Amino acid sequence: MDKILIKDLLVRGIVGINDWEREKEQDILVNMVIEHDLMKASLSDNIDDTLNYRTITKEMIEYLKSSKHYLVETLAHELAGIAIRHGAQHVTIRLEKPNALRFADSVGVELIRTPDQYE
Repeated sequence: MDKILIKDLLVRGIVGINDWEREKEQDILVNMVIEHDLMKASLSDNIDDTLNYRTITKEMIEYLKSSKHYLVETLAHELAGIAIRHGAQHVTIRLEKPNALRFADSVGVELIRTPDQYE
């Protein structure tokens, strides 16, 4: 399956269970692999024949800025759903909170989602 890659999208938002995480925005790092058949777009060179990663990314950024989830698991699931609603056939998303743990570069989750999980 063909893939669209979104790498190291860094957005500030609210996510976490601690009081200070609920009050102050923190960095959220998103990496996503969107699987979709890109053959038609490859042949036509027409944006209407593919998934527009700019549109998907803009929607994810707006969601990240406005959401206030407690768990990164929930936030990752919702972000994957944005790509699914745009037509993705399979999404792998890695969501990380840089510097969330002492002595670690980041902490996060990686989820795999398909359209049947959003019905």
